Amino acid sequence: MKNSKKYVEIRKLHNEGYLCEVGLEIQDNIEVRSISSASRNGRDDKKRDTSNLMEQILHRDNLNKAYKKVKKNKGSSGVDGMTVDELLEYLKRNNSQLQNDLIEESYTPMPVRRVEIEKPDGGKRLLGIPTVVDRVVQQAIAQVLTPIYEEKFSETSFGFLPGRSQHQAIEKCKEHINDRL
Repeated sequence: MKNSKKYVEIRKLHNEGYLCEVGLEIQDNIEVRSISSASRNGRDDKKRDTSNLMEQILHRDNLNKAYKKVKKNKGSSGVDGMTVDELLEYLKRNNSQLQNDLIEESYTPMPVRRVEIEKPDGGKRLLGIPTVVDRVVQQAIAQVLTPIYEEKFSETSFGFLPGRSQHQAIEKCKEHINDRL
């Protein structure tokens, strides 16, 4: 855990505004309520309960699943230098502070580390690498929000949806073209 102290200091300085390199637009506050009686009773309504999103995001099982996903995906460290292998120890020591920052809306993601990736055609593509802690937070949020919003997408939507690809979109276009011929 050679970088964890460094990470805590960087995050502390960042939260105090010393490393504020990235602007953040703050949306209207969303009221977070406790678990509704419908979900406590195990009722499975067609309409999802969205009144307790923060509780769902911060639920132990959801955070553990997010950690496991980030760990499985591996990846490089962000600007703080913390590796995926150092993540578990950091989360064990700082989990309550992280959750508190999220609840109080004082959590601030770190800037991303910018790297250039060689493209097959010889060009370069810029890639932003978030810190591993930020990736856990992003994953935890995505795991809760994706099922809610995914069902709202049209059957003909293909962009950035799990299990769908640009190749499927092209095939669907070909079908439509062939239907008109």
